[in-house]
Amino acid sequence: MDFNLAAPQVEPLVTCENLVKIYKVQNMEAVALQGLDLTVQRAELMAIIGNSGSGKSTLLNILGGLDRPSAGRVSVAGKDLLKISDRALVRYKRETVGFVWQQTSRNLIPYLTALQNVEVPMVVNGTPAHKRRSWAKELLSQVGLADRMDHRPIHMSGGQQQRVAIAVALANNPPLLLADEPTGSVDTATAATIFDIFRSLTRQYSTTVIIVTHDRTVTARVDRVVQIRDGKTSTESFRRLDLNLDDPLDFGQTHEEFSVLDSAGRLQLPRDVMEQLAIKRRVRVEVVDGHVEIYPVGEEAAAKEEARR
Repeated sequence: MDFNLAAPQVEPLVTCENLVKIYKVQNMEAVALQGLDLTVQRAELMAIIGNSGSGKSTLLNILGGLDRPSAGRVSVAGKDLLKISDRALVRYKRETVGFVWQQTSRNLIPYLTALQNVEVPMVVNGTPAHKRRSWAKELLSQVGLADRMDHRPIHMSGGQQQRVAIAVALANNPPLLLADEPTGSVDTATAATIFDIFRSLTRQYSTTVIIVTHDRTVTARVDRVVQIRDGKTSTESFRRLDLNLDDPLDFGQTHEEFSVLDSAGRLQLPRDVMEQLAIKRRVRVEVVDGHVEIYPVGEEAAAKEEARR
């Protein structure tokens, strides 16, 4: 069985190394990211999943230029987001990254038509009128709304509004598109349409699409899924190459999951494995016939070892 594990020999669009984010509230500190490592290739369609508080939204905000990291390294399209100036960061948010929010009210201006909404980022960026009108029409056609260009959001369904939002996010042709729960407010059929659009964008414009979601049923439609746990990359799952993308199966059938070693050689075991084997604080690691075996250490044995020390 073949899996898509080989990364293209090109410079990644996104690189995070030992990324740390600490929030300070009065005299307390909360660590949202604890040395996270992540690489995203150009024109990749991927999803980031994790429980509430895992750090996935913090990562999305940092990649979107909405928040700054505390330490480590994060580079997007060659731009160092730890050292970037405030002025350069404004330009980065206009030209390098596009955002699609779950709430359509955050994506669209209600009194403008779909066409006008798509033109707004280009107006801000100083794009000539004839170029922005032509590009806005192309984008709306690309998301299947060529017949709804003159409609305001109130006259469109939720799924249509979200498709307009995707066009708005691509108005300045950014190499990176970030989507925060983009299908969280639509039905299953509409969600499938939106994911088809994302895949089409990666092929048509070489746009890299990163989706943050908690729903594993929709992650079956992407090429790679990265799970974050406790502020670190925990597992990666890759799509099988022999699958029909138009007929996605259950996530467990479409992807194979791998645990991830970080840059320091640390490994997060899947939580269900830890629970099944009653793994607590310590394990025994042995190299056997060219592979690594991990054995749980019982509480009694751990206590005796602690007492000997």
